[in-house]
Amino acid sequence: MSERPELASGFDHVEAWVFDLDNTLYPADCNLFAQIDRRMGEFIATSFDIPLEEAQRLRETYYYEHGTTLAGLVRLHGTSPHAFLDYVHDIDLSAVLPSPVLAAALEALPGRKFIFTNGSRKHAEAVAGRLGVSGHFEDICDIHALEYIHPKPKREAYERFTSTHGVVAARAAMFDDLPHNLETAHLFGMTTVLVHGVTNHPEHQAMAGWTELPAHIHHRTDALPAFLAAIVTSLAGGKTIADGVSLQAQLCLT
Repeated sequence: MSERPELASGFDHVEAWVFDLDNTLYPADCNLFAQIDRRMGEFIATSFDIPLEEAQRLRETYYYEHGTTLAGLVRLHGTSPHAFLDYVHDIDLSAVLPSPVLAAALEALPGRKFIFTNGSRKHAEAVAGRLGVSGHFEDICDIHALEYIHPKPKREAYERFTSTHGVVAARAAMFDDLPHNLETAHLFGMTTVLVHGVTNHPEHQAMAGWTELPAHIHHRTDALPAFLAAIVTSLAGGKTIADGVSLQAQLCLT
C-alpha cells in the first residue's frame, strides 16, 4: 500500500486526545472481539429462541443497519441494554497484557485524554485496568452516555461527546481502528489516526486491498504505544532528558 508516512508530527495544536477502546488501546491480535461476537450471537439466540446461525446473521444485519447490534435490538425489540452489555462483555481478558510503554506515553502527553467507545464503561474500565492505564483518562464516553441508539460513527455520537466534555474538535486527535469512525471525526475537524490491526472484521479485511490511505485518515500506525511516544518526543522538540536519553527512547524502555 502506498501511504503517507507514519509521522508523529503535526500534533502541536492538540488539546484533547480521544481513543477508541477495542482493537485500539490494546492490540487487535488480542482478538477479544471474537469472544464478544460469539456472546452477542448467544444472547440473541437465547432471547428470541432461534438457532445460533440465524442469531449471528441478525447480529450482522443490525450492526450494518444501526451502527451497533445493540442499537438495532433496542430500537426494534426494546432489549435491555444493561442485560445485553453485561452478558456480551463477560469475557476472558487474559490476552490483554500490561503496557508500561502506553502508560508512560499517556502520562507524558500534554492535554486531556478520553476513551470514546461503543462498549460499556464497565468493559472499558476492565480493559484499562488490564493495560495499566486506568489513571490516565479524564473520562470515558460509553454507549450508555450515547443512549444506545446513537453509536459511533453517527454524527450524534460525536456531538454528544464534544458538547458534554467541552472538546473543540479542531483541537482534538481521534485514534480508532475503524476507518468509518474516523470519517465522522474528520468531518468534525479532528486530526485522525488509524490504529491498524487485522481481525476478521470486514472493514479490517478490506484494508488489505487499499493502495493508499483515504483522505480522511491523516496518520496510520501499527503500534500505538510507540507512536504516542514519538508524538511526545515531537512535542518536546526532540529534547533529551536524564542521562542524555531521548524521551522517546526512555518511554520505549519503560
